[in-house]
Amino acid sequence: MKTKGKQSVAFAKPPYVLGEASVVGKMEGEGPLGKYFHEICPDPFVGKKTWEEAESALMEKACNLVLANAGVRRDEVNYIVGGDLLAQLMATSFGVERLQIPFFGIYGACSTMGESLTLSAMMVEGEYAQGVLAVTSSHFAGAEKQFRFPLAYGNQRPASATWTVTGSGAVILGNEALMSGQKQLAPGAKVVITGITVGRITDYGIKDSMHMGAAMAPAAAATILANFSDFGVDAKAYDLIVTGDLGTIGSQILYDITEARGVSIRKNHIDCGVKIYDPARQDVHAGGSGCGCSAVTLTGYLLRKMREGVYKRILFVPTGAMLSPVSFHEELTIPGIAYGIILERK
Repeated sequence: MKTKGKQSVAFAKPPYVLGEASVVGKMEGEGPLGKYFHEICPDPFVGKKTWEEAESALMEKACNLVLANAGVRRDEVNYIVGGDLLAQLMATSFGVERLQIPFFGIYGACSTMGESLTLSAMMVEGEYAQGVLAVTSSHFAGAEKQFRFPLAYGNQRPASATWTVTGSGAVILGNEALMSGQKQLAPGAKVVITGITVGRITDYGIKDSMHMGAAMAPAAAATILANFSDFGVDAKAYDLIVTGDLGTIGSQILYDITEARGVSIRKNHIDCGVKIYDPARQDVHAGGSGCGCSAVTLTGYLLRKMREGVYKRILFVPTGAMLSPVSFHEELTIPGIAYGIILERK
């Protein structure tokens, strides 16, 4: 059995990260990680007529770019696994249609990159595919239009609010045979996924859609603690523990929850929502969020640092708030979910 504990899997044949791509908007390009992203689009409409079409364009760019970066042909990719925040995954459906690769559409809210990597890795390691493209995206204006208020409304944002990242991140996972044909990676710069921890829905009764960090922090804590328990490790097993988009307030809630259980992750924890923007220059309140937040931080910054040897083992934990416009208007709570992905430099 490859299962570990109650909700984790250890891979006997770890899938390789063959390539990655990050495409972001102007604001993200002006942030601290700007120099790491593969492409920056200064036009928020990306040459399209609507915000939704713009997000699809970001995803299409990321998919084409990751194929080029990985040195992989479309016919070598068996499946695409991806999703976004918009209703019925409309950004993804239009974003990947021209690739004509068999497609699985998924929804994990802002944790979608974690869910897509989890399922993609299981397909490759289980020998159901030689190569799988995992992708997700978000767009600030599209998310505000669907979940909150149109931008023209000019509503006030509380300090707990986060800023939805405009961007798309894509990764191609492949098996040993597909990796053997790759020549674009420097010796010793290979990265593999050695294990995963599948999150559970966690609901602390949060109803405030302007406080995503509070809704997602309990899910992040639950998945991190499950990972430690299932694999018999502690925080020192990882160079970094990276959460998706808790922001400054959600990160503190994460520390409060884990430390109440006798576990401290402060020394080697970072949050993509905190990392992607500069609060001294960019008015983003509690930080960044959205499917694209963890996706572009992974594909632009983290994987590059791993290939350079700065980090050797990372626990990547994208987080998602599973609300919808319907659930919000019906005054339901906001459940959270988080997926744990173990990335190692080989």
